[in-house]
Amino acid sequence: MSTVATKEAADIALVAPKAEDLAALLVAKDRPPRPSALSASLTFGWRAMLKIKHVPEQLFDVTAFPIMMVLMYTYLFGGALAGSVDAYIQFLLPGILVMSVVMITMYTGVAINTDIDKGVFDRFRTLPIWRPAPMVGYLLGDVVRYFIASVVMLTVGVVIGYRPEGGVVGILLGVALLMVFSFAFSWVWTMFGLLLRTEKSVMGVSMMVIFPLTFLSNVFVDPRTMPGWLQAFVNNSPVTHLATAVRELMAGNWPTADTAWSLGWSAVFVVVFGAATMRLYNRK
Repeated sequence: MSTVATKEAADIALVAPKAEDLAALLVAKDRPPRPSALSASLTFGWRAMLKIKHVPEQLFDVTAFPIMMVLMYTYLFGGALAGSVDAYIQFLLPGILVMSVVMITMYTGVAINTDIDKGVFDRFRTLPIWRPAPMVGYLLGDVVRYFIASVVMLTVGVVIGYRPEGGVVGILLGVALLMVFSFAFSWVWTMFGLLLRTEKSVMGVSMMVIFPLTFLSNVFVDPRTMPGWLQAFVNNSPVTHLATAVRELMAGNWPTADTAWSLGWSAVFVVVFGAATMRLYNRK
C-alpha cells in the first residue's frame, strides 16, 4: 500500500504545477479592472432585488400594506373629516403615500442588521470595491420597493376616486421627490442597523422615530386645526414639508418652498447619517 501511495504522490507531483510557477503565472497575468463605484453599487442593488425574488413575502409591505392603509384611512375618516370619501381622498392620498413609503424605509436597517449577524458584511469589507457600495446598493434596491409601493397606492387611489389635477407630469414629479427623500432618509436606518445588535432593536427604535414624524404631520388633516404648540412642531417637520410638496405637485402646482425644504432635509440626512454609517461600517 505504501509503495502504491508513494507512486501516486510522485505522479501528482509531476503533473501539478509548482508554487513558484503558480506565483509567476499570477504575476504575469493582468488583474481584472477594479469595478467603478456605480458598477459596484448597482451590483449590490441587484443582490437586494434577488433576495426579494427568493423571498417574495418581502413584497407584502409594499403591496398589501399600502392598499390596506389607503382603504382604511379613506373610508374611516373621509366622511367625518371632509364630508365624503371623494373629497377626502384628494387630500389624503398624497399624504398617505408619503407616510407609507417613509414607514417602510426602516426595513433597510433591518436587512443590514440581519446580514451583519450572518457574517456577510465581513466578506464585503474584504472586497476591492468602493467602500460605501454595499450600503448604497441596499438603498438602491429599496428605492425599487418604494416605487412599487407608490404605484400600488396611486392605482388604488385612482380606482376609489383620486383625480390629480397635475396629470401624469405632476404624479411623476411627486413620486420622484418622494424617492429622493426616501433614499436619503434610509441612511438613518443604515446607521441604526450597524449600531444596534439585533433586528428587533432596530425595529423598535425605528418605530419610535417614525410614528411621531408621520402622525404628527399634515398627512391626515390641516395643521391649522391643531393647538399652537403642536403646530410649531408639525409645520417644521420634514414629513410635513414632503407631504405638502408631493400634494401640491400632484395638484399641478409648484411648491418651491416645500420642495426646497424636502431636498434640504434629504441633503442633511445623507451628509450626517451617511457619514455616521460609513464610520461605523469601517470600524465594525
